[in-house]
Amino acid sequence: MNIYFLVEGKRTERKVYPKWLSVLIPELVEVKYFDEAIQNNYYIFSGNGYPSLLHNHLRNCVDEINALNCYNEFVVCLDADEDTIEDRKMEVLTFMKNEDICLSSNINFTIIVQNRCIETWFLGNTKLFKKNPNSEILRDYIRFYDVSKNDPEQMGKIGETQHAQFHNEYLQELFVERNLSYSKNNPKEVVQAYFLAELVKRAAKTKHLQTFQSFLDFCTQIRHKIQSNDKHTHTK
Repeated sequence: MNIYFLVEGKRTERKVYPKWLSVLIPELVEVKYFDEAIQNNYYIFSGNGYPSLLHNHLRNCVDEINALNCYNEFVVCLDADEDTIEDRKMEVLTFMKNEDICLSSNINFTIIVQNRCIETWFLGNTKLFKKNPNSEILRDYIRFYDVSKNDPEQMGKIGETQHAQFHNEYLQELFVERNLSYSKNNPKEVVQAYFLAELVKRAAKTKHLQTFQSFLDFCTQIRHKIQSNDKHTHTK
């Protein structure tokens, strides 16, 4: 089982996904170069934002996968931003169709949408939340939308800012209140196993974070496939 990931973010996802995958699919080992994959490996390539992911990188990634013929899964991870989940997925599929970008039929294709962005997922950690924060800005954010009680993926925005920008600012305020820090270049706490565990617990308990749950479901399916293949190999 080999997986090729094309992620939107050039900073956060490249740091977070490997750490999370080491917990969720420990059988997988990352390779530095796409053509190093042999068995139970994955490769992550950054699309350097959106729509750069589509226009500058998607075709090359598909060409590499088709030519090498060792990958079983191709996964595109990107933000919903101001679009709906389905609209963002359709935009990718329509682009591929219009540009005649065809993945080999024996390779599974999955689109994981981070709704609204990966920071929205991080807001689901209720352990990060303080009920009575000192920050007036954070108190305003909580009055606007309490992410400890309500689904972060359903949160709107304040003012003229984009959804992703506001969700990122909310997250940073939560970290500051805990005397911690978060940035896209240095996500720190969110890559840790305990932080991931809190998000998994939140999704299971509340049915919030549905696009995060889609990522978890994908990881569960892959792990089952690997274990099934290993069992089949050992019984031969």
